[in-house]
Amino acid sequence: MSLKEFFNKTPWNSKKVKKSSNTKVGDLFAISSNSSNKTNIPALDSDLHLWIYWDWVEDTEVIEIVNDIFLKALTKKASDIHIEPREKFVQVRFRVDWNFIKYKNFDIKYRDAIIARIKIMAYLRIDEHRKPQDWKINYKLFWGKTIDMRVSVIPTIFWEKIVIRILKKNEKPPKLSELWILPYNMVKIKKHLKDPYWMILAVWPTGSGKSTTLFALLSQYDAEEKNISTLEDPVEYRIPWVNHTQINPAIDFNFAKWLRSLLRQDPDIIMVWEIRDEETAKLAIEASITWHIVFSTLHTNSAAHTIQRLVNLWIDPLLITSSLRLIISQRLARKLCPYCKEAYKPNEKIKSYIVGKVWRYIKNKDDFKLYRAHEWWCKKCNFSWYSWRIWLYEVLEMTDKMEELVLKNASRIQLEIQAIWDGMVPIKEDWLLKVVLWETSLEEVLAVLWN
Repeated sequence: MSLKEFFNKTPWNSKKVKKSSNTKVGDLFAISSNSSNKTNIPALDSDLHLWIYWDWVEDTEVIEIVNDIFLKALTKKASDIHIEPREKFVQVRFRVDWNFIKYKNFDIKYRDAIIARIKIMAYLRIDEHRKPQDWKINYKLFWGKTIDMRVSVIPTIFWEKIVIRILKKNEKPPKLSELWILPYNMVKIKKHLKDPYWMILAVWPTGSGKSTTLFALLSQYDAEEKNISTLEDPVEYRIPWVNHTQINPAIDFNFAKWLRSLLRQDPDIIMVWEIRDEETAKLAIEASITWHIVFSTLHTNSAAHTIQRLVNLWIDPLLITSSLRLIISQRLARKLCPYCKEAYKPNEKIKSYIVGKVWRYIKNKDDFKLYRAHEWWCKKCNFSWYSWRIWLYEVLEMTDKMEELVLKNASRIQLEIQAIWDGMVPIKEDWLLKVVLWETSLEEVLAVLWN
């Protein structure tokens, strides 16, 4: 049965249907729920039906359960949905600002139906339960709005677990000025964005906003004046006049093969979503030393560790010094809610520690305040005390002294000391400044950097 037939045949005005909350899906699309003119509602060209959800109507049918999960995740601004079968129930959790919040537990009888429904939407095999599967859902909303969902299914002892990454492809990438890059780092970044070639890497583990930073860097260029191409997995943002390409491992279309083909397309700027192997690393570096600007990401634990990671990928140190100009290491921390944060004076031990680390950037060293989340509930931040996130950075610039150490196969500690001597502000000092600027709390950043 098609989705239209299902909606048309189901008696939505029956007693089974009930209103369960004050949350209105119309809020997602700037629609007033008090509007009496419902004749202008668009046709059924989406995966939802606005008449059903006009007042957040729920039903026990599996399609309604899945739609409820997706819509609640959107209202919470979640980045991931985790559907986890347990022994006696199915648990659904959302990742919001990189922290888990529990949505709902469903009866175990809905387990197979929920999993099958999501598999069908993602064009996966519903009869395969032993092997991992992954693909994507192009989830249609209303008035041309769509959400890309990247689906991963993996077997567990309690059946199959599903993780869905939500990608709002119609959103514009943030501007570089919106990423909380402080002036001492912004000067270095803008300096090297003017270079005619070289490579810039954004590093740190998964979920630290590396690709967002790269898109903010790409948005600094005029795409109509430059030939800009990207290779992504998945495509997260759409920039006008930029050539976005989605890799497809199923047909053996990977990063390395794409790079070989792209270099015949006369590119000016290349963005490789991730350097995963030796072949991709070598091709990216070769592209950067043949008069191309190359942006990419790498999974490392610090800016200085990135150089050793490239050496471990069998990249010649001479090629590293000839291509790499800037390494941006970053993490994400939650930003304090502006409506419920409260000021306090830190004790002398904390105060002396902060002043000792970032005394160069603090004017009033004797009397300054910090902010923290208060002890009461706040509806503005959905009772979480935090609202959105801020970026924590350290930016390593390849200087002449750094190049000498790289060619001598220096240790990570030696590289880091030299980088600090050349003006790099370590990420732990950058987060102290973000705390002093009242944007986040000591507790939050300690949890991010030491957990």
